[in-house]
Amino acid sequence: MTPNGFPPHTASRTFRDRREAGRALAEQLIHYRDRDDVLVFGLARGGVPVAWEVAAALRAPLDVFLVRKLGVPRWSELAMGALASGGCVVMNDDVVASLGITDEQVREVIDSEAAELARRENAYRGGRPPADPAGKVAILVDDGIATGASMLAAVRALRAGRPGAAPTSIVVAVPVGPPSTCHVLALEADDLVCVTMPPGFEAVGQVYADFHQVSDDEVRETLASPTR
Repeated sequence: MTPNGFPPHTASRTFRDRREAGRALAEQLIHYRDRDDVLVFGLARGGVPVAWEVAAALRAPLDVFLVRKLGVPRWSELAMGALASGGCVVMNDDVVASLGITDEQVREVIDSEAAELARRENAYRGGRPPADPAGKVAILVDDGIATGASMLAAVRALRAGRPGAAPTSIVVAVPVGPPSTCHVLALEADDLVCVTMPPGFEAVGQVYADFHQVSDDEVRETLASPTR
């Protein structure tokens, strides 16, 4: 980290796949290794294989953290916000206002995505309760960030957890992201680690040779593999 708390720009680099990106990320988090107060969360779905490599290198427990994009009605690819595990909602008020989206429309999308989030929580954990971040250093890992909406929702959801269940600190850890988004998240998290911030950032996938869509089965299998 630089003196102002924001990580320095790093030279552009590429990764063979999410696993290699996770190992590169773990190298920058090695000071968290062998601590009994560290808990790694992988944002489903693409962040889970990255997070497994981080958790294995740090010899820390791993759990999944779910964030669902809240798509604009009839234009679902455009995000108007995000919903995270625990029910935390982060809205992009500018998008909602500019498109004239009503409160009823917002509620319908939230209800729909909440149902899918609950389904995935159960599918990935198989009934196991979520890991308790209380008193822990929570490391939130994804395969990369673009707008940062999903990661922002995850950070705020952890901070707004039930009384007495908040982590002592939150670390955002990603292999790639644009400098502008990393700066915003660095202000929200207690620490931010980003392996590469390409000056010509276009999309997360640009730094991966293999950027296949991670399946539910891959998430379950990864979570079932011990990290220590």
